[in-house]
Amino acid sequence: MTQEFQQPDDAAVQAESALEHTVRGEVLRVLFSSADGQYVVLKLLENGCQERTLVGPLMGLMEGQEIEAVGRWETHKDHGRQLRVREFRAVLPSTEEGIRRYLASGLIPGIGPKYAERIVDRFGTDTLRILENYSERLREVPGIGKKRIEEIRTAWHEHSGQRDVLVFLQGLGIGSAFCARLLTQYGAAAAEVVRTSPYRLATEVRGIGFLTADRIAKNLGIAKDDPRRLAAGILHVLDQLAQLGHVCFPKEQLLIEAAKTLDVTAEAAAEGLDRARLGGLAIEIPSPSDPPGTFVYRHGLYKAEKELAEALETLLRCPPPPLSLPPPGPGYERLNEAQRQAVAWAFQTPLSIITGGPGVGKTTVVGQIVAMAQRLNLAISLAAPTGRAAKRMAETSSLAAQTLHRLLKWDAQSHGFQHDPDRPLPCKLLVVDEVSMLDVSLACSLFQAVAAGTRVVLVGDRDQLPSVGPGSVLQDLIECGRIPVTELTEIYRQSESGRIIPNAHAVNHGRLPDTHPVPRGQPADFYWIEKEDADEVADLIVRMVQERIPHTFGFNPMEDVQVLAPMRRGSCGTETLNARLQEALNPKGAEFKHGERRFRVGDRVMQTVNNYDKGVFNGDLGRIHDIHYAERMFHVAFDAGLVEYEWTDADEIALAYAVTVHKSQGSEFPVVVLPLLTQHFVMLERNLVYTGMTRAKKLLIMLGSHRALAMAVNKSQSRRRWTRLAHRLRDGSAA
Repeated sequence: MTQEFQQPDDAAVQAESALEHTVRGEVLRVLFSSADGQYVVLKLLENGCQERTLVGPLMGLMEGQEIEAVGRWETHKDHGRQLRVREFRAVLPSTEEGIRRYLASGLIPGIGPKYAERIVDRFGTDTLRILENYSERLREVPGIGKKRIEEIRTAWHEHSGQRDVLVFLQGLGIGSAFCARLLTQYGAAAAEVVRTSPYRLATEVRGIGFLTADRIAKNLGIAKDDPRRLAAGILHVLDQLAQLGHVCFPKEQLLIEAAKTLDVTAEAAAEGLDRARLGGLAIEIPSPSDPPGTFVYRHGLYKAEKELAEALETLLRCPPPPLSLPPPGPGYERLNEAQRQAVAWAFQTPLSIITGGPGVGKTTVVGQIVAMAQRLNLAISLAAPTGRAAKRMAETSSLAAQTLHRLLKWDAQSHGFQHDPDRPLPCKLLVVDEVSMLDVSLACSLFQAVAAGTRVVLVGDRDQLPSVGPGSVLQDLIECGRIPVTELTEIYRQSESGRIIPNAHAVNHGRLPDTHPVPRGQPADFYWIEKEDADEVADLIVRMVQERIPHTFGFNPMEDVQVLAPMRRGSCGTETLNARLQEALNPKGAEFKHGERRFRVGDRVMQTVNNYDKGVFNGDLGRIHDIHYAERMFHVAFDAGLVEYEWTDADEIALAYAVTVHKSQGSEFPVVVLPLLTQHFVMLERNLVYTGMTRAKKLLIMLGSHRALAMAVNKSQSRRRWTRLAHRLRDGSAA
C-alpha cells in the first residue's frame, strides 16, 4: 500500500485538524444538500487528479464549477477524511472539463453545449485566453463562421465586466440562476448592491427571500444584531405570519417570534421594529379593546385592510334606491323561509351574505336572485375567485361568470386593475361566489371598484378553510354584525344512496362520518379504506388512480380524478404523490428538468403564485401543452387559453396530480381521493377535512386511519387569524 492511502496516526490527525487548509479544484458532483444550503457534501477534484470530500455551507455550487475553499480536515467515522469548509470563493475554471461546463452554462450568448464542446476540444485549457485575446482563432473550430465569431466576441467582452461580479457572487454561495437575476436587476452594480445592502435582495429579486439574503449577509461578515438585519428580520417574520393568514399581529408576540427567528434579544428585535416603522415598512396601531394592545402590520396589508373597511363603509351607508319587485318566478314556491329571506335581502340591502354547506340550496337561491334581477332589467355581474368556481357558477346560472381578476380587468402596463374607485364596475347587482377564498387584498380591490348604490350578494361556506392569502374576510363580515346573513342548513341535494353530503355535514358538526362499507352491488359515492401504513396508502392511491377507479367507475384518471392531501411533505404528501402519479399516468414524452423536478407534455400542473402579466393566478389548473427546447420555453393550457412560460418561470408551477386541500379551494372534481394519516397530524383539523370532502362531486374515497380521522374531527379550528376588519366595521370608523 502506498503512503498516499495509509491512514495517518492520531497525532498527525490532531495536528492537521488544528490548522486551516486551502484546496482548489473542480466540483465533480454534489452528494447532498440540505434544504437551506447550510450543509452540503460534495466531491472536489483537486489538481486534476485527487478527489476530496468537502462538507459545510457550500450553497449554490454546480458540477464543473471551480472553487477555492478554506477549512479544517477532520475524519468522519463512516465517511473518512473530509474538509469542513469555513468559507469558499468561486474562481474561473482551469481544467478542460470545467471550462467546457462553464461555457455550456448559457452565460455567453452564442455558445451552447455543442459549441462549448468543439471550442474546448480545439483549444483545451487555453480556451479562456483565446476568447479574451484571440477570438479570430475561433475560425479553427468547425461550424463557427464569421457572424457567430462576432456574436461571441461581443458577448465575451460584454461579459468580461460581469465575470468578476459573477466570481464575487458565486463566492458568497449564490447559484448561477440567482446570479443571472441579480445581473438583470442591477447590472454592473450587482456586486455593490450585494456588498452594501444584501437585504434588499429579499424584497427586490424573485426567489431570494430573507433567509437567503441573511446567509449572504453572514458570508459578508454582517453581524446578527446589525440594524439592517434586525429591520429586515422583522419584515420577514411579518411576511411569514401573513403566509399563515394573519393581516396583523400583536406587538409583544411579534417581538418574541422575531427574537427567536433572528437569535437576538427582545430588545434588539424591538430596535428592528422601530427601524422598519421609521422606514414606513411596518405600521403600529394601538387598540383599546377587542383585545387591547398594539398591533403591527406590514404597510401593504394595513393599507388594504383600512381601504377595504372604508369601501365597505361607503357601500353600507349608501343604500340603493328601493325597488318595486315583480311577482316571484317559477321555483320560488319551493324555497324555504331562509331561502326566501336571502332573496329579499339581496334587493333590500346594499350588501348581504348567504352561507351554508353543500347541498343546502345556495345555488338555487342565487338562481332566483338572478332571475328576479333580469325581470327588473338590472345589469348583473357574476364572479368567483377561481376559474373553476366561475365556470361552475356560469353553468348553474346560465349567465356568464368571470374570475374576480378578469372582472376587475388587470392592466399589465399600469400594474393595477382598470376598475377602481374612479372607474367602478358598471353592474347594479354583483354576486360573488366562494367568498371564503377572498383574502384582504383582493377584497379591497373588489369593493373599491363597487359603486355606491350597487347591490352586492356574497355567497360562501363559512366553515371551509379560510383564504390562502392573509385575512378572514367572510368570517369578519359575518362577525361585524352590520350585514344581513342568511345561514342555510336544510339539505336538499342528495340521492338516496348519496353519502358525501351527509358525511361532510357530520364532520362539520364534529361527528365522525359513516365509514361502514356499502353492501356489495349497491351504488355508493363514498368509500372509507382503513389502512395505517403511509407507504401502503401511497401505493394504494397510485393503483386506485391508475387502474381501479377507471376500471370500476369509468372515470378518466387524467381528467376526472384529483388526489388531495393535507400536506406537501411526507410519503403521503403531494410532492411524493405527484412524482409517483406522474410516472404512473404520464411516464413518457417530451420533458425538461427544472431543479429536481421534471415536467412533461401532458402533465397536470397548477399555478402557485399570482402572475398578473400572464393572466394566471394561484390555484389555476392546466396541462402542459408543448415544450420548445431551442427557445427554452413551454406552453400551459388553462381554461382561459394557452400561456407561455420560459423554463426559468417553471418555479411558478407545480405538478397537480395531487394538490393540498388548501390549494383545492373553489374547485370541484368528479372524483376526490383524500388520505388522512397520523403523519399529517400538524394539519389535521375539522375544517380541512370538511373542505376536502366537499370538493368531491360524484365519488369520494378517503383512506387512512380512524385515529387520524378522529383527531381531525375533534379538533376545530385552533389557529386564529389576527385581523382588525370586523373591529373597524363594528366601530363604523374604518380607522
